[in-house]
Amino acid sequence: MSTKPTTTDLEWTELDQRAVDTARVLAMDSVQKVGNGHPGTAMSLAPAAYLLFQKMMRHDPSDADWTGRDRFVLSPGHTSLTLYIQLFMAGYGLELSDLKSFRTWDSKTPGHPEHGHTRGVETTTGPLGQGIANAVGMAMAARYERGLFDPEAPEGTSPFDHTIWAIVSDGDLEEGISAEASSLAGHQKLGNIVALYDDNHISIEGDTETAFSEDVLGRYEAYGWHVQRIEQAANGDFDVHALHAALKAAQEETERPSIIAARTIIAWPAPNAQNTEASHGSALGAEEVAATKRVMGFDPEQDFQVEDEVFSHVRKVVDRGREAHATWDKRIQEWREANPERAAEFDRIVAGELPDGWEKTLPVFPAGKDVATRKASGEVLKALGGVIPELWGGSADLAGSNNTTIDPSSSFLPKGNPLPEADPYGRTIHFGIREHAMGSTMNGIALHGNTRVYGGTFLVFSDYMRPAVRLAALMKLPVTYVWTHDSIGLGEDGPTHQPVEHMAALRAIPGLNMVRPADANETAIAWREITKRHTVKPAPHGLALTRQNVPTYEANEGVAKGGYVLFEAEGGRPQVILIGTGSEVQLAVEAREQLQAEGIPTRVVSMPSVEWFEEQDQAYRDGVLLPDVKARVAVEAGIGLTWHRYVGEAGRIVSLEHFGASADYKVLYREFGLTTEAVVAAARESIEHADANRR
Repeated sequence: MSTKPTTTDLEWTELDQRAVDTARVLAMDSVQKVGNGHPGTAMSLAPAAYLLFQKMMRHDPSDADWTGRDRFVLSPGHTSLTLYIQLFMAGYGLELSDLKSFRTWDSKTPGHPEHGHTRGVETTTGPLGQGIANAVGMAMAARYERGLFDPEAPEGTSPFDHTIWAIVSDGDLEEGISAEASSLAGHQKLGNIVALYDDNHISIEGDTETAFSEDVLGRYEAYGWHVQRIEQAANGDFDVHALHAALKAAQEETERPSIIAARTIIAWPAPNAQNTEASHGSALGAEEVAATKRVMGFDPEQDFQVEDEVFSHVRKVVDRGREAHATWDKRIQEWREANPERAAEFDRIVAGELPDGWEKTLPVFPAGKDVATRKASGEVLKALGGVIPELWGGSADLAGSNNTTIDPSSSFLPKGNPLPEADPYGRTIHFGIREHAMGSTMNGIALHGNTRVYGGTFLVFSDYMRPAVRLAALMKLPVTYVWTHDSIGLGEDGPTHQPVEHMAALRAIPGLNMVRPADANETAIAWREITKRHTVKPAPHGLALTRQNVPTYEANEGVAKGGYVLFEAEGGRPQVILIGTGSEVQLAVEAREQLQAEGIPTRVVSMPSVEWFEEQDQAYRDGVLLPDVKARVAVEAGIGLTWHRYVGEAGRIVSLEHFGASADYKVLYREFGLTTEAVVAAARESIEHADANRR
């Protein structure tokens, strides 16, 4: 085959085209073999994906986690073969056998890309819209990282400058999260992100005219993006030269994010399946696969055909990647020599280590003083921010309520923003009223690496974030949610803002650790534990914090174990155990005083985190919740779903099984039966029931 370039602007040879057509064959064969999947988009996007991985992106297949690499996000995760085939061709560790085991048990090629499961996959995508929002977060993180390590370098000269590439689909752009994230990206002037919009006009229900007819580029231009459109080549395929020129122009635009719309034909060049909704999510069928192979000059009798010449050609990207890495290594070494202190900080952060003595900065709150846990959290954040420069974050326009501002004089805002605190490398992120995008951009920030991010809103609005939170848990990402106004205790705003089912619903997400501290000291210790865990045991954490003041108790290291004995029974072995969480711990403490006065030895257990408690060994858990003490009461201002397994058959739960109301929080607690008297009564009932069962 000829290797002569067809143009001086882009070296695109017959061998490159053969490699693209090979990718199309592999997409068809992978889906045909397993009998299900999404071949059409992988076929039509093959030239674009090949162009990115082979010609445009700075990446090193031999080091998938290289700090200096560009990032690639495949937002329409259903076309996972688009990515898997390029990872195979580029030498990221996937083999033909992995493509042959597509979507099967224990394969490296699951139905949608999974970060941490397949080498080279930067993020888990599938729920549409999440990927583009992840890409926005990565672009934000890249800018903040540059600010940490090389803020004075002229644009494009720093070893920390790189590009976030994304492919997006009609489905991504229909999902509301894309509007939130894209609006934020335009406002932030994130010139390091380039999105390719696959405008194929096909959805599962047919032509996109069924539901989608807006001017997408007009919309993105209004967001503040740099927009381009490329037309098809004369034969209906991608015009790779036009795409290459557009991608280069987008990469050179450093003051605005860029989007390129490309009209494509799904399942190109299948003679009968192209431009059909059936090709989106179904195997093409043996006859159509064979016919398509004939069109492209492949043997229809062969499956998974990769010619030696093609394989050798595409694997040359490994050498190019190593060369790019070596060039970057020289630049980073020059930077190290010029910036020894920043280099030491860089090495510490990359290693996942925390600064020496960071824990000593955490406040200890005097017992006896009433403090809202949201306020305590704000004080802790300011303390941590003073010694952990990689820690940054903000709020979905609720910073004054969430207490999430580390430094009010430093806002993460682009050059040209008129606010006096605007700084392109600022500490405080203003996510705006975009909870869903906040969650997913936080995921992107965490995936990018080298910073630590948190984001705040009211607990009730975690509903808007839930898809992103679920994906954070799936990916085991070290993000922290500061969710305040955690119960009916927020008072007069009423039931629309009062979370009732939210703690139970969030605890139901596998891998998400929820922490509802009882007081200021539990809040400080919880932040300390989360900060440690994000280094050694990454997972998303949600802090549920009070609006109202609550009593402060002596600090207890048991917080880090999720549950512990806050007050021990007096006068003998406990007859009843009262389990409290968050603001309701004080009800358990007050109830204990009454029960003790009646001669009933009563233990109070504070359980800020069920998930942390369940990590402890059985001996510890049994030492806190004594197995032979069957009389138990759990109290929480929300539905009681969490607590049945802890109180057992003889136990009782003081909870709220309905929506709240608009009134002062003290009135609400009284009217809804969340009182000391209710806990005492429940304890008596539980003791009576436990005694009856023993008789």
